[in-house]
Amino acid sequence: METLIAVPSSTPGGTDAPLGAHFGHCDLYTLIYVADNTVKRVAVIPNVPHQQGGCMAPVKYLASKGVKILIAGRMGLRPLMGFNQVGIDVYHGGDAATVDEAIAAMLAGRLSRFSQQHTCGGGGSVVLG
Repeated sequence: METLIAVPSSTPGGTDAPLGAHFGHCDLYTLIYVADNTVKRVAVIPNVPHQQGGCMAPVKYLASKGVKILIAGRMGLRPLMGFNQVGIDVYHGGDAATVDEAIAAMLAGRLSRFSQQHTCGGGGSVVLG
């Protein structure tokens, strides 16, 4: 059974693309289909306009695509809570610079769950606590 992982990415997307700096404002999402701990296929989809539905629009969009895991570098608390509500597990990308590095770290079990300490105030400073 395949698991669909989404990674906020910079243009042009794909496994060599840099991670998007902030989940809600990324250019697009690289979708990684994984089965048996192996990448089976890769696709790229555009991000949705942030203005229409605010930070919950991308959450609903990714859920509608069948995403089960999101790897992100930064995001606010509201979308993190939204992902939890729709059943998408969110992991912090850590030091990964590219989609490929993030996926390799995920498959090796080196990424931590995205927690409140990783959240930011709409792209601002990281909030601790």
